[in-house]
Amino acid sequence: MERLHKFMARSGVGSRRYCEELIRQGRVKVNGQVVTELGIKINPSIDIVEVDGKIVRPKEEKIYLMLNKPAGFITSVTDMYGRPTVIDLLGGLSLRVYPVGRLDFNTEGL
Repeated sequence: MERLHKFMARSGVGSRRYCEELIRQGRVKVNGQVVTELGIKINPSIDIVEVDGKIVRPKEEKIYLMLNKPAGFITSVTDMYGRPTVIDLLGGLSLRVYPVGRLDFNTEGL
């Protein structure tokens, strides 16, 4: 559970104070119901929040990983020749990962 104005601010609507003002003005709906009370808590994975008729979605958080690539791995998500890739080194991550930059198959480093 998260306070509505904090969720809105985290989603890029505006500052928390600005989001509080939007709520006071009756411009925010949660699950189709106008909300004017401050301090209301929502479940961001279930509740639908709208501001002026537009659905508010949380910004995707980005995570950056730095990998010291050993020799013998290709810097790619997949390889048509079946060679091991840097993705194989990360185990079973549930995140979508995209390698950036290139190191040759037999090169190691960051």
